[in-house]
Parts: sequence; C-alpha cells; structure tokens
Amino acid sequence: MFDSLRPQPADKILQLIGQFRADPREGKIDLGVGVYKDATGNTPVMRAVKAAERQLWESETTKTYTGLAGEPAFNEALSRLVLGPAIAAERIASVATPGGTGAVRQGFELIRMASPGARVWVSDPTWPNHLSILNYLGMTVAPYRYFDGDTRAVDFAAMMADLAGAKAGDVVLLHGCCHNPTGANLTLPQWAEVADLLERTGAVPMVDIAYQGFGDGLEADAAGVRLIAGRLPEVLVAASCSKNFGIYRERTGALIALSDPSRREVTQGTLAFLNRQNFSFPPDHGARLVTMILTDPALRAEWETELEEVRLSMLALRETLARELRDLSGSDRFGFIAQHRGMFSRLGASPEQVERLKAEHGIYMVGDSRLNIAGLNARTVPILARAILATGV
Repeated sequence: MFDSLRPQPADKILQLIGQFRADPREGKIDLGVGVYKDATGNTPVMRAVKAAERQLWESETTKTYTGLAGEPAFNEALSRLVLGPAIAAERIASVATPGGTGAVRQGFELIRMASPGARVWVSDPTWPNHLSILNYLGMTVAPYRYFDGDTRAVDFAAMMADLAGAKAGDVVLLHGCCHNPTGANLTLPQWAEVADLLERTGAVPMVDIAYQGFGDGLEADAAGVRLIAGRLPEVLVAASCSKNFGIYRERTGALIALSDPSRREVTQGTLAFLNRQNFSFPPDHGARLVTMILTDPALRAEWETELEEVRLSMLALRETLARELRDLSGSDRFGFIAQHRGMFSRLGASPEQVERLKAEHGIYMVGDSRLNIAGLNARTVPILARAILATGV
C-alpha cells in the first residue's frame, strides 16, 4: 500500500527553519518563522499565563475529557473577546479547536458540508496554509487581488472588482487584522464597503483573526469582524490564541459560526459533529488558561498590559527600520513598513534578492519577501537595512 505514496511538497517556512538552523554563521538573522520574539530572540511565556498555570496546578482535580465543543466558558470568553458585547448570544455557535489552523480547517469542513459547490474567495496573497487545506479538501478556490506590489498597500479597487463576482453560496475569506503575509490592512470604512458588497452578492464571510492585539490594539483589531458580524446574517470566524496569548504549542483556537437564532442549535450540533470526526475532544490546557485570564480581572489586566508592550515593541521596530532605510537611502520608498501592522511585512524583494540576502548576509525570510518584524532588535535593524540596500531592493 505505501508503495503508492509520493513525496509531498515541502512546507517552505519549515524548510527555511531547517536551513537557518544548519547555517553556522554567528550573525545570522531569522525573519522567517512566524512567532513573536523579544529583544533577546526568545519567545517568552507571558506573565499572566504563568500566573494562571500556577493557579491551575493548585486547583485542577481531573484530566478527564471536556465536551466535544470544549468548555462552554472558553467558547463564551473567546467569542466575546473577538465579537464584543453587541452580538446576541442566540446567534453564536462555537467550538474549541486545536489552534487557529484547526479552526480554519473546521470552517472549511463546515462550508463543504453546508454548500458543497461553494467557491472560497481567497486574497492574493494569503497565508499559504489556507490554500493548502482548501486544495487538500478538493474545494474550489477563487483568488481576489489584494496587495499592490508597487505601493505595498491594499489594492482595494481591484479587490472589490474581483469580489463583485462572488455569488450566494460562495464564501469570502478575509483576514481580520495584521494581514499575513503582507501586513497591509483594510480600513474600517473599507470593511463597511466589503459588508455592503457581501449583502448585495449573498456571499458568506469567513474571517481568520489570528493576531488580535498585535496591530492597533484589542478593540481596534476586532473592529472589522465586529462590523461584519453586526451587518450580515451568517458569518464564520476562525480565532487563534497562539500569538496574543503566546501559547503556540498549546494549540488553542475556536471556530465561531453566527446564524439566525432559529438555526443556532443545528449549527452548534454540526460543529460538535465535525470535532468528533476530526479529533474528538479538543485540547483543554491552553483553553482553560485563556478562560482564566479573560474572566479574572487581575489576570486580564496583566495580560492586556503585556500584550500592549508586545504591540508597541513591534511598532517601534517598524518605525526604526523605516527610518533607518530612509536615512541610508535618502528615499521614503520603505515608509510602508511603518504603516503595516502585525508581525509581517512584504518587502517587495524578488526571489533572487531574497536568496542573496540569505547567501550574502545570513538574513532569512520567506521567498515572497515576507519578513517577521518581531525577529528584529535594536542591533539587527541597521544590519538588515544595509543588507536590503546592498541587495538592490
């Protein structure tokens, strides 16, 4: 049987991690892997998470299964973090999932079950795993233009022109904030225009929000998805706790489905059914920590303080890199770096220039020139800036 298996395409980011680790140069810089790093290059455990873990160690009395949907308290807390208080509970069905990727996968599974012929409209570019999962499931993908390679900003006119072709039963996949891989985000007025278009076409939005709190703050980063949720009758949201709680390895996320209250029970039951088919009961440790943090005023205050420190540190790195490039080049053509939000920016370098950055300077980034701003620090910003200009970007 196994003789029929064929090698699968290598994950480019995981491949890049392996190359970085094998590089013996001491001054090498990793701007590829999508995790937050502090100034020392470490991905720390957040203070509130540590405190919650200590409390959990003292109070936990069992490791038995949770429900198929996960703990209701987690689903409620995370749904409110993302959606805010205005969305009626009677509309919300949700399940805990193994990370944000698990939520995305379950969302696609739900779409395939509910609307087998649906096209899923996906931004060009997008997080590569979106396309990988959709292709694996045999679903129809329709790209829509999103990023202007010249201005390094959202090409909103092109995006809207493409999405005008969406039809009822289709799904439009949107990034809630901190677009991966570009860092270029929709403005709130643009979100409103997208909502208008979705109302006209009858297409259903699915919002992947993996970086809430990393861009302009917890509330501002959720403004787009909240606007969509308040305007449209059916919405899917895939939420991740990996980044904003720093619990990557705990695989903590949720899929949220908004529908008419009369359909909520069936929708909730279908989500639980899909969990059962794919992994049965979702992981609980990270979900329980998130629940404790979001429902305990002291823990929440500590978490929000540290999350804001993380956000501001990335903004400072963006501004410093943009300024360094402006001073060295005498041009403001890299000003977009300071305007982007989240961990990533697409630099606009060619694959050949990205390869030169790696070979000549020991600077590793994804081949499409996505760089992780959080991989920088005060020492490496000028090194990167000089390398970018020396490579002719």
